[in-house]
Amino acid sequence: MGALIGKITGIVVIVIVVLILISCIRIVRQAQALVIERLGAYQATWSTGLHVKLPIVDRVARKVDMKEQVVDFAPQPVITKDNVTMRIDTVVFYQITDPKLFCYGVANPIMAIENLTATTLRNIIGDLELDQTLTSRETINTKMRSSLDVATDPWGIKVNRVELKNIIPPAAIQDAMEKQMKAERERREAILRAEGEKKSTILVAEGHKESAILDAEAEKQAAILRAEAKKEAMIREAEGEAEAILKVQQANANGIEFLKEAGADEAVLTLKSLEAFERAADGKATKIIIPSEIQSIAGLVKSLAEVGQKDEAQE
Repeated sequence: MGALIGKITGIVVIVIVVLILISCIRIVRQAQALVIERLGAYQATWSTGLHVKLPIVDRVARKVDMKEQVVDFAPQPVITKDNVTMRIDTVVFYQITDPKLFCYGVANPIMAIENLTATTLRNIIGDLELDQTLTSRETINTKMRSSLDVATDPWGIKVNRVELKNIIPPAAIQDAMEKQMKAERERREAILRAEGEKKSTILVAEGHKESAILDAEAEKQAAILRAEAKKEAMIREAEGEAEAILKVQQANANGIEFLKEAGADEAVLTLKSLEAFERAADGKATKIIIPSEIQSIAGLVKSLAEVGQKDEAQE
C-alpha cells in the first residue's frame, strides 16, 4: 500500500515538474515583445522566437504589441484666437519603439496621449483665427505630430501621424458659413452666366460679320460675272457685225470682179452704182447726193432715150 502511494506521489511530482517546465517555455510571435521581470525588477525584453524563463523567479510583466496602432479621440472643445468655440476630434497613429519605456515610463499611455493631444491642440488653435483653422489642417497636423512625438519619446512611443478628423464650429457659425457659401456660389453663377452671354453675343456678331463678308464677296463675284457676260456678248455682237460687213464687202468685191471679167463698160458700172444708191435710200431717204460723173451719164442716157423715141415716131 505504501509503495503504491509512493508511486502515485512520484507520478504527480513528475507531472507537476513537467507542467512547470512547460509553463517556463514561451514563444514570442512576430511584431510582439514580452517584458520580463525577475523578483519584481526589470530583467529583459524578449523579441520574436523561443524563450525559457526561470520558474517562480521570472514572470512576464507585459506583452507589448509592436505594430503601428491608431486611436480615435473624442471631440475636444477649443477656442480660436477670435474667440470662437469649436470642437475638434483627432486621430493619432503611433507605434511602440521601446517596450521597457512603454511599461515603466507612464502609467496609462493611451490616456496620457489623449490628454497631451487635447492640450497641444488647444495651444495651436489658440494662435489661429477661425478661417485659418478651417484652411490650415495640414499645418495643424504637422505641428501636433512634432509636439506629440517629442513629448512621447520618453515613453517609448513614436507618433507617426496626427489627423484632424472633424472640425465642428458652432451652429451660428455654420449657418453664416452656409449663407456665405451660397452667396459665393450665386456670385460665381452670375459671373459665369454673364461670361456666357458675352461670348454668345460676340459669336453672334462675328457670325453676322462673316455673313456680311460672304454676301459682299458673293455680290462682287456676281457683278464680275455679269460684267464678263456683258463684255462677252458685246464682243460676240461686234464680231458678228464685223463678220457681216466683211461678207457684204466680200460680196460686192466679188460682184465687181465678176463684172470686170464679163467685160462690162463704164456705163454698166455707173448703173450698178445707181442701183446701189437706190438700195441705200431704201425708200426712206429724202435727199441723195449723186456724184457729177453719174449725173452726166444719167443725162446721156436720157438724151439717148429721147432720140430713140423720135425715131420710133418717124417710122
